[in-house]
Amino acid sequence: MSCVKTSVLLALGIVSLLPVTGWADEEHTPDDASAVVQKYLAARVKKEGVFRFKDAQADAQLELVQDEIRVARGIHGYGFFVCVQFHTKADAKKPYDIDFWLKEDSLDVVDVRIHRAPKRDGDKWTLVTRNPLLWWWIPASEHPGDFEEKRGWQIEAAINGYIAKQAKDGIFTLKDDKTGEQRTLNFVEIHRPMRKMDGKGYFACTDFRENRSSNKYYDIDFWLADKNGTLEVTEVRIHKEPKQEDGQWVQVPRYNFEKGKAKDIP
Repeated sequence: MSCVKTSVLLALGIVSLLPVTGWADEEHTPDDASAVVQKYLAARVKKEGVFRFKDAQADAQLELVQDEIRVARGIHGYGFFVCVQFHTKADAKKPYDIDFWLKEDSLDVVDVRIHRAPKRDGDKWTLVTRNPLLWWWIPASEHPGDFEEKRGWQIEAAINGYIAKQAKDGIFTLKDDKTGEQRTLNFVEIHRPMRKMDGKGYFACTDFRENRSSNKYYDIDFWLADKNGTLEVTEVRIHKEPKQEDGQWVQVPRYNFEKGKAKDIP
């Protein structure tokens, strides 16, 4: 059985064991999380008339109308995950499933991502899962032996927080360490799995799209260190840059890793 299939089955097994109504000895429940998401959505709809959400992968600004909260789940130690079904304002039959991740203690919204997106099937729309392994399953599918290590979701949270703090009007600016130019970028996603490099802290690579472009992508590496129990970004570097080959933009690496060290490519 493949590793992905094993992880999926493990995640399903763990999630299926979690009570839908929450834990009796915990402060919050999935019902509480659902109420927070509903309030979060209501505030944005009241302001703009619809729930506006940037689909970074498709480079599209969505205008959505809520249908229902389909399910709320809790993973002890990680938080709550509330899946909400929407349709587009322009087409009531064009659906989206969007997941909201909330902190377990404060119920603050940590992240919002598209779980399933519409795909045209003849004269109908069908929902297609974006990733084979759902992003909120990752904590549940990690091996128990890694319990004392920093979890993938903590690395993601640190990177997301760093990007959010640095970005202005959705644009993340990064000085190109090779050319000295300022790159204006739109965040797309963080790659998985996260990695720990011996003696060098934690590491993750990400995808960014060049601002005002639909097909020029940068692969950008983030290094993080544990400082007094908090993960902090210590270095950000362009790993792959977009170059045109045969009329198409492709990502070309600037360096590779050899024995845990980055080695520049001439």
